[in-house]
Amino acid sequence: MKRFLFAFQSSFRRFLLVLFHVGLITLSLRVAFLLRFDFELSGDPTAFFAKSIWIAVAAKTAVFLLAGLHRGWWRFVGINDLLRVFFANLVASAVFTAAVLLTTGPGPGGSANSGSFPRSIYVIDFVLCFLMTAGARFAVRLYIEGIKGTSSKTGRKGLLIYGAGGAGRMMLREIRSNPTHGYEVIGFLDDDPKLRAAHLMNVRVLGEGRDAATIVDRHNKGKRSRKIEEIVIAMPSASGRQMGEALANCRAAGVACKTIPGIGELLNGKVLSAQIRNPTLDDLIGREQVPLEEDRIQESIAGRSVLITGAGGSIGSELCRQAARFNPAKLIAFDQGETELFRIDLELREKYPSLDVVPEVGDIRDAERVEEVIRRHSVDSIFHAAAYKHVPMMEAHVIEAVKNNVVGTWNLVKAACEFQVSNFLMISSDKAVNPTSIMGVTKRIAELIVSAESDAAPQTTKFVSVRFGNVLGSNGSVVPLFQAQIAAGGPVTVTHPGVKRYFMSVREAVQLVLQASTMGNGSEIFVLDMGEMVRIVDLAKNLITFAGLDPEKIQIRFIGLRPGEKLYEELMTKGENIRPTHHEKIKIFRGPQIKRGLLEAWLLQLELLLEKRNPDLVINHLKELVPEYQDPRTTTSLPEKKLARQLPGTPLSTQLPLSH
Repeated sequence: MKRFLFAFQSSFRRFLLVLFHVGLITLSLRVAFLLRFDFELSGDPTAFFAKSIWIAVAAKTAVFLLAGLHRGWWRFVGINDLLRVFFANLVASAVFTAAVLLTTGPGPGGSANSGSFPRSIYVIDFVLCFLMTAGARFAVRLYIEGIKGTSSKTGRKGLLIYGAGGAGRMMLREIRSNPTHGYEVIGFLDDDPKLRAAHLMNVRVLGEGRDAATIVDRHNKGKRSRKIEEIVIAMPSASGRQMGEALANCRAAGVACKTIPGIGELLNGKVLSAQIRNPTLDDLIGREQVPLEEDRIQESIAGRSVLITGAGGSIGSELCRQAARFNPAKLIAFDQGETELFRIDLELREKYPSLDVVPEVGDIRDAERVEEVIRRHSVDSIFHAAAYKHVPMMEAHVIEAVKNNVVGTWNLVKAACEFQVSNFLMISSDKAVNPTSIMGVTKRIAELIVSAESDAAPQTTKFVSVRFGNVLGSNGSVVPLFQAQIAAGGPVTVTHPGVKRYFMSVREAVQLVLQASTMGNGSEIFVLDMGEMVRIVDLAKNLITFAGLDPEKIQIRFIGLRPGEKLYEELMTKGENIRPTHHEKIKIFRGPQIKRGLLEAWLLQLELLLEKRNPDLVINHLKELVPEYQDPRTTTSLPEKKLARQLPGTPLSTQLPLSH
């Protein structure tokens, strides 16, 4: 019933608009004749008007209907609508002119007395009809944004818009057109000196961002001016540094601060002002949305049996969510933790009831279990996200880290080759570059395993790795730790004042993974353009601000770098070549490869050493494959390390030759 009423109201509204346009067409032609003949109509002019009015109504109404002028909401009219009205009137007048010439003939002259239709009527009527149809639309918008908006300001919040760009002006326009949002825009803040004291849509740019505190104080203390209660940051493309500065300026002003989402979120939303929200961690990082080639991803996943290892983790669970959108024939979620696996299974079944979701409890260190799952489900694609990732903990659990990250990856690679899986993608880390931790060196070896060259005929499986930085807000990461410490009143513990990290959101990281799965020929390492590094101490301060607290009142304690940690991460190892891809945000790193037969011999020896459970022996064996690994346990100075690497006879140079 509601749908019927809505359809009836829409149809009735359009019918009224058609009648309104008919009235404007009649009025414009009538006024055109009055102007042409000095407001004296008699004889031939009256006859011409009586004959042409029907032609004008029929011709122009038909063109206006084809142009869709009876559709749309006039309260939101803009320049594009103005152009559409202009061209519709131009075409309508041309059709009207042609129809009159066909019915009355050109005649010998341009005056009514000569017996021909006055040619000036065509021009006057076009101008009048355009002004009336356009003017009516803007009159409605003027009433909504001006007269009606002014009369309903009581009880609305005074608002400053931080950013006078396109998003800020769009927000102002949308707030004015819909007073029910409860805001009144007092002014703009913008750091562009060209906009200083400028008036945009009759709203003044009051100052720069750093002037926020002064402006708010002046308005809130004045007796006549409206109080400013909130600042909205309208900079959807701002970098992390710019967003941090804006948040600091808003905090100094002492009023509530909100923001609008990025462009990608706006495109998926309804209206701009309805999406005003509190700042998030993604806003702080300020990364642009990664454009996806969804048709290629759809082609690589749709109708296939997809296995995701580590499906209960932060990356693995997001992989499950995003892969499910592309209609795989079967989605196998593999994890050793039953609780998290149960949760993602339940979530997928609720959101995608027609999807064949298969939860499989198992450990990638169990080669027989891995082979069983791949064989039973005829797996076409593997996304390998299972790994031990916490750097300090893995320093204390060397054997377990190597078993999981190295042996587990080798089990998957062997099974993928044996059962001819089409695509294999492993998620790596920037900590694999010139590693200083057990976690980093195991991920580097996992990269070498995935990119190893086949000794036999060309392999049927395409193996690639994806290398990226820290995932913002993932399980056990620094952000949840800081948030817990802030909730407890501090102190917030930071390892070192100079430590920096690359960050990206879970969503962005998984988008990269899916995009990379469609690219390359095999044995490549894909790396996202990670933007600027973020200082961890700045991240801590901004998290304190997000919590509505003063960073000066929450203690930040520096505790020193933990075993295996670096001040900053790197993106490329020595000997890797960078190649661009057709995707602007993704690059390919192609480095040294190892023959799979030689690698297998090294792995067999590794398994023997793991059985002895002697971490020192295992670490020495890892160094043979990754000589750039800097073991924090050793006290050898850097020059001594360089000298040692130049000495002949290392096992790597004699036993495991690398090929390019």
